This record gives sequence, structure tokens and C-alpha cells, in this order.
Amino acid sequence: MTPVSRLKEVLALIDAENQQDPNQEVADGQVWPKEYLYGLRMSEQQAEFVPDASELLQIACRAQHIKRWSIARASYPMDRAGYRRWRTDLGAFHGDLTAELMAKVGYSDADQAAIKDLLLKKQLKRDPEVQALEDVICLVFMRYYLADFATRHSEEKLIDIIQKTWGKMSDEGQAAALKLSLSPEVSALVGKALNG
Repeated sequence: MTPVSRLKEVLALIDAENQQDPNQEVADGQVWPKEYLYGLRMSEQQAEFVPDASELLQIACRAQHIKRWSIARASYPMDRAGYRRWRTDLGAFHGDLTAELMAKVGYSDADQAAIKDLLLKKQLKRDPEVQALEDVICLVFMRYYLADFATRHSEEKLIDIIQKTWGKMSDEGQAAALKLSLSPEVSALVGKALNG
């Protein structure tokens, strides 16, 4: 199997998993399985932000939320420690499942181990691939999900979230974020967060 066809195969397997999501989201007048749509948005943002991304980064972007609904946030304590444990367990689950799918189409053990490290965000700020993945995640959040978040949280909480998101991004990611087409309300919030 050629690298191109192998990549297509694994992305199709990831999509097949995410198309099973029982949660739905409406976008562009169409109803989508939520995590399938998220994966497509991640790949689209990655293609814009890192057009020369490695195969592994392309896979990690598409698999960032693979079958996320399988591990419910509500099954963990609703405090900061519970949230962190949930996120860590999700990262390990995403990595293990993605590695299994990669094995089916012939990726090496080393590639499978690397995808697990990527999805666990190991070496953030030190590994360029992990940082690129984090930048894409933050850009997708700001572009597609921050406006909805803003309807459910106080301004103080939103400013804190935006500041934390900004702190995870590289200079290049921050520059790309400033070019996003955001609603006036969200742009104002981002402005407050960055100048606060």
C-alpha cells in the first residue's frame, strides 16, 4: 500500500468511527454526527495552517476526538482534578484506538507509538508536531465553538478560557487566530482577554 492510499484508508477508518456519534450538530443547514464534523473541521484547519503537515499530524488532527462520546465527562468528579483525569484518559483512549486503526492499514509500531504521544500532547511547546496539533485545536475552537461557549458562560469565565487557549498557542498560531473571521461579540471578548 502506498503512503497516500494508506493515509486515505486510515482517515476513512477514523471517519467511520466518528460517523457513529449519537450526538448531532447542525452546520450549513445539514445535521452531522458531532465528532465526525469536528474531525473534518480539524483536517480543514490543518490544511490551511500546516499545508505541508506530516502524515502523523494529519492523522492526529482527524483523530483528535475519535469516539469521544465513549467516555462521558459526567463519569468523573465535576471538579478540576476530575476534568484533568477525564482529559488524560480521553487522550490515551484516542491514541490507543487510532493506533489500532493505523495497524490495520500497515503503519509501523513506531508510528503507532508516535500517534499516542501526539494525542497525549507530550512535549507541548517543545515538539513542533505537538505544538502544531495544539494550534489547530485552538484555532478550531475559536473559529467554530467559542461563540456557542459564549452563550453558556460568564464573561469572566470566557476571558479566562480565551487567555488559557492563547497561552497554549505558538506565535504562528496566535497570528492565525487574529485573522479568523469571528462574530463582533466574540472578537470583542478576544480583545478583552488579550488586553486584560
